[in-house]
Amino acid sequence: MASWIEQAVWWQVFPLGFVGAPPEAEPAAPVTRRLSHLHGWLDYAAELGASGLALGPIFAASTHGYDTVDHFRIDPRLGDEADFDALIAAARARGLRVLLDGVFNHVGRAHPAFQDVLRHGPESEQAGWFRLSWPRGSGPGIEPDYACFEGHRQLVALNHDQPRVADHVAAVMSHWIARGADGWRLDAAYAVPPRFWARVLRQVRLAHPDAYCVGEVIHGDYGRFVQDSGLDAVTQYELWKAIWSALNDRNLFELVHALDRHNGYLDTFVPLTFVGNHDVTRIASRLADARHLPHALAILLTCGGTPSIYAGDEQAFRGVKEERVGGDDAIRPAFPPTPADLAPYGWPIYRLHQDLIAFRRRRPGLHRARTRVLHLANAQLVLALGDGTARALLALNLSEASVTLPAPEARAVEIGGGDLAEAGGHGARVTLPAHGWAVLTA
Repeated sequence: MASWIEQAVWWQVFPLGFVGAPPEAEPAAPVTRRLSHLHGWLDYAAELGASGLALGPIFAASTHGYDTVDHFRIDPRLGDEADFDALIAAARARGLRVLLDGVFNHVGRAHPAFQDVLRHGPESEQAGWFRLSWPRGSGPGIEPDYACFEGHRQLVALNHDQPRVADHVAAVMSHWIARGADGWRLDAAYAVPPRFWARVLRQVRLAHPDAYCVGEVIHGDYGRFVQDSGLDAVTQYELWKAIWSALNDRNLFELVHALDRHNGYLDTFVPLTFVGNHDVTRIASRLADARHLPHALAILLTCGGTPSIYAGDEQAFRGVKEERVGGDDAIRPAFPPTPADLAPYGWPIYRLHQDLIAFRRRRPGLHRARTRVLHLANAQLVLALGDGTARALLALNLSEASVTLPAPEARAVEIGGGDLAEAGGHGARVTLPAHGWAVLTA
């Protein structure tokens, strides 16, 4: 894994939504240079404390970006290759790295390779790219049955046993890294055989050994997937679910169970951690009690992992994902021209993100920090966090009453609120108000 990732905090953007692009691409529409809209937000991301910009799909597609039609071309709704180069340069000028979103499990029906199959039938030179089933007597113009992504017929699954597909994906990844990207998020990585990723990444890393590659994996054996695929990391959906669920149910045992598993992952790789992304209900809407939003952020930004902040979450944006056509619209809104146009109510949460990220950046050991439980009850928790020695303590209270909790060796309350007694000693304790929390140095 590239050493630079140890200091990484991503600010994740879904570009098509962020810039207000049309939901569907018009085949003959001219290039519209909307990608430059992001330039006005780069200082905002850097001032937040982010070290990188994690972009959603930016390549030519028919609708939402996950139905790619050309991996080598910027979506005309966003701009062209010159606009990409300008964004990379603007990000670099602010010390921001750039992560791209690669959709390599499937392509859109309008992809030229699949269109060639529809035109030429089983004789198409591209037929091996897909998992096809031809009806008897098939010929040109006859549509085969085909594997697709989770029942979505517009998303045609690639044949990952086909060496030409692996070579194509490696070529795409290497092309954009050479053009300035620092790595890739691999969409639906869980739907692709790990051996495919291993083959692709061997090729990519020959030329780009410092590229960071993280796979979208929701369920299963995270550690085995990383080992077999050669990925640097996978998405930590277990911890995401445990954070909001434990806070909503006031059952911090659930969180501790997930953190115990998280400790095990940190023995072999560092997961990508988050409390929100472009595919899930926003954390401010997911939590049953708004007073617990700081608790969720404190967990994310003190525990081991590579944190990712979904654009808007740092302003307590709200939005509910719905399982229907257009059900992602509420969580992928257009952003105003500049941060100055944001509503005033979100800025306290932005400043809290700044404080927590700054605390984390001052303690690089938190990247691989294991958690150790010092006190646990349904509604109270004290964790020691560190990569061998305690570097910080996190104390949480979800109850309606103030509580006094053990905080051994704690020297000071850094962020949050609470009164510390007997600071620096083994008998140190912190008193938290109702629904209070604190990050303490130890």
